[in-house]
Amino acid sequence: MPVIRTSEALTHEIHGARFVSYASPLTGSKELCAWRGEIPPNTKAPVHTVSREEIFLLLVGELLITLDDRTDRITAGDTLIVNPGATLGVENPTDQTAITWVTTSTGLEAELEDGTRITPPWAN
Repeated sequence: MPVIRTSEALTHEIHGARFVSYASPLTGSKELCAWRGEIPPNTKAPVHTVSREEIFLLLVGELLITLDDRTDRITAGDTLIVNPGATLGVENPTDQTAITWVTTSTGLEAELEDGTRITPPWAN
């Protein structure tokens, strides 16, 4: 049974947020990826379109989530299902770091509004 210790998790920082990857092909997972996201206060991530379904659980804090053309405020304990092809925006308008847990399938890609494609290392 693979156990990924916190000290062994892979950490990546991009667009002002930190992603701590626990499950990915790099750590022995065949089909799924899972990571903790840390979104600092007053941070707004770039809007992006995802290629795979994501399950997004807010563990701590509060976020403004824009999914396609709808914006909702979510709070700790809320879960968001992001379908493939959906456009996602994440903003932390508070003075507290928000912490998320995200699960998706391997091979996730994100396309930014300017057409730039990102293959997040924490999801592949």
